Amino acid sequence: MTVESPGTATPADTPAEPADTRQVIRPYGDTTGDGMVQMSFTLPVPAGKRADAAALQLAGKMGLDPASVVHAKPMGPDFTFFIVYGKVGHLVDYASIPAPEERAYPLLTSQEVNLAIRRALNRRLVVVGACIGTDAHTVGIDAILNVKGFAGEKGLEYYREIQVVNMGAQVTVPELVERAKAEDADAVLVSQVVTQRNAHLHNTKQMAAAFHAEYPTAVAGGMGRPLLVVGGPRFDTVGEADLGVDRIFGKGTTPAEVASYLVHALLPADPGAGPAGAGHPADQEDES
Repeated sequence: MTVESPGTATPADTPAEPADTRQVIRPYGDTTGDGMVQMSFTLPVPAGKRADAAALQLAGKMGLDPASVVHAKPMGPDFTFFIVYGKVGHLVDYASIPAPEERAYPLLTSQEVNLAIRRALNRRLVVVGACIGTDAHTVGIDAILNVKGFAGEKGLEYYREIQVVNMGAQVTVPELVERAKAEDADAVLVSQVVTQRNAHLHNTKQMAAAFHAEYPTAVAGGMGRPLLVVGGPRFDTVGEADLGVDRIFGKGTTPAEVASYLVHALLPADPGAGPAGAGHPADQEDES
């Protein structure tokens, strides 16, 4: 028989080691977990072996070791574009990254959107859209507004209860404010694709400030100022409060998402009418 001294824990009494809940991942290039990444950048130097050496030095300082220049192309006489391939030792604990918040409103069909607007407003919901500043890229605003739509979904022009005013490209902020007031717009949709020198952020802040100045005491919706919605591929580093808008949509946004948001933000909830005032099935109409 083994006699243990008082206070000595037995193996059964020893606390278990905490479970490892990490999910460590690393980049993948040629084989799983090899840590290989590819990156591109431009240096303000003429193309040549010295420029290649500068690119490799920069890659090393960014943690790529070993690294190699797999592509170098002159961009005029004084600039060189590089693609560098190399290995990084950095790891990511995927389990520690919080899941993004779910959409706060249901995704509605065009039929549900139309019925909700008709029940709540007894008129068409007015949307004014534009590309502002020097931005001439209408692909974003057209994808949301034009009837042809985007990703297999028809744009807001298809919705019977939405009146769309598409002002096109290179619209000045004063022109947008004036047109929104003339149309009694419920919502203003602005697309910004050009992002050089953060032009999209400057333009959006200017637009928001103009509307807030025009409606100094009003809130969005109802008889107040129009709901301010902006979209584009490079708004992921800022929030609505930073820009003074009500909603930001990123790349890949579909017309149904925008229409559903407008119903959610502008129309009063009707608990007795089902999703966003969709009503009884007998009230449904043929949207074809």
